[in-house]
Amino acid sequence: MKATFAIAAAAAIGGVSAGSVHHRHAHDAYRALEKKNYDNGTCGCTTIYSTYYGDATLSFPPVPTSTSTSTPAPVTATSTAVVVPTPIPQTCSTTGVYTFPATTITLTESTTVCAPSTTAVPSGTHTLGGVTTVVTTATTVVCPYATVSTSEGVTTSIVATTTYVCPSAGTYTIAPTTTTVTESTTVTVPVVTNYPPGTYTQPEVVTTVTKTNTVVYCPFDIPTPSASSTPVVVVPTSYPVAAPSSPAPAPSAPVVPKPKPSPSSYPTSPKPKPSGSLGGPAGQPWGISYTPYETSQQGGCKTASQVEQDIAAIAAAGIKTVRVYSTDCDTLVNVGGACSKHGVRMILGIFIDAPGCDAHNPSVAEQISAIKSWAKWDMVDLISVGNEAVFHGYCQPSELAALITKCKGEFSGYNGKYTTAETVNIWQQSDFSSAICGVVDVAGANAHAFFNTETDASQAGQFVKGQLDIVDAICKNAPGIILETGWPSAGQAMGLAVPGESQQAQAIKSIVKECGDKAVMFSLTSDQWKDGDTPCKCEQHFGVAKVLGISV
Repeated sequence: MKATFAIAAAAAIGGVSAGSVHHRHAHDAYRALEKKNYDNGTCGCTTIYSTYYGDATLSFPPVPTSTSTSTPAPVTATSTAVVVPTPIPQTCSTTGVYTFPATTITLTESTTVCAPSTTAVPSGTHTLGGVTTVVTTATTVVCPYATVSTSEGVTTSIVATTTYVCPSAGTYTIAPTTTTVTESTTVTVPVVTNYPPGTYTQPEVVTTVTKTNTVVYCPFDIPTPSASSTPVVVVPTSYPVAAPSSPAPAPSAPVVPKPKPSPSSYPTSPKPKPSGSLGGPAGQPWGISYTPYETSQQGGCKTASQVEQDIAAIAAAGIKTVRVYSTDCDTLVNVGGACSKHGVRMILGIFIDAPGCDAHNPSVAEQISAIKSWAKWDMVDLISVGNEAVFHGYCQPSELAALITKCKGEFSGYNGKYTTAETVNIWQQSDFSSAICGVVDVAGANAHAFFNTETDASQAGQFVKGQLDIVDAICKNAPGIILETGWPSAGQAMGLAVPGESQQAQAIKSIVKECGDKAVMFSLTSDQWKDGDTPCKCEQHFGVAKVLGISV
């Protein structure tokens, strides 16, 4: 965590300027998966999947060897036949400048296919994927699911249908995939993906590749309604995959020199701003942030049953909303299923952890696609596109505004609110507010009183309320909310800000009293996979479950 600290007590209490309280909080949505060098990068993956016409085959690209940074004349990549609007893998065998032409695919009817989903895991046996369903009584369900089939040494993913008897009310994961790995790696499992009718366009992509055998993924943009005269596209029900028994070398990320988008780069959503206000009852926290990661130093993904236990405990404590940051570790399926069962609302997130602040970023594209496929809009109150993405330098304000607008077009069935989460000093910058205020419904701020050296635990609520008042006044038609706030239970003192269990309890009580109904508490658990070697030595100690009476 990096922070600069306020000097004046007036700023601490009244929130005169938030520029001195911003920080870099080590809750990054992928850090738990990076703890053991898990590859969760935004361009490429450890196992490469391609779709070909004809019989399925296994493809094992060689290890990248060249580190040349020269830019030779344009060259030709190995392309795959495209029949469904999944991100297109393009293999660049040599260095150079590659131009991938625009591609258009039209579907005349809803199509269900297998698509690869990646998850970083430690060594051991893991149960992943499957179809999660919530039933309120004993019943029998029939549903499609993704599985693998091996014939003559070739492993392919297929869509099958199963009948499952649910003996009682509860959450059931049907037909998951079990895999065993001997070391930390990223595994890929098939998942069922649905595509509605429409025309899908993958725009032209120009990329400079500096290492051999780099794989570039080119995602598709939002579909438009299809015309009856458009020919039918043949859609296969399988694609070749490599069994995830051992890790493969990860290709290096190519540099993608493309112009910075402006808000006009994507179509503006015609939907009116949603009505209603966000928040919880006075004197109670609105919500709590949650990541489905193991809390140990090794990190890794929690199982569906572990996630359900967490969400059940949150609900039992009277907290009605959880904020998630991304879609990895089956967040939508596991957290969403548990929230549906226990009556908990959701704040979804699209996480940006590297430069590439648009829907052409494979990581962003994957998250957008996952949210569109999940589409449980009736339980979502808010979608946050980015978390401190401008603060970390991953986005320019205009780029972020364009991406938010893009998401509004992609999530056509969602009628709720949109925001982005930034520190208050970023919201106060005129170039940011002028670009963002017009595309968000609420102004989401992360505000941590602990990082103001003139604020002690008893004043935490006054400080956070002051930050809320600042951001509340920035956008004319977008009221302020707090999407992260907390206090550590251990670590090093930062001036008057002293960590400790009693101080944490005092600070959280103060925050809840002053503005808890407009604030998301950070976070459910204290996580050992976070960076413990920061100036405050506190990043691993922000869990507030005990203070809020949550039994985890």
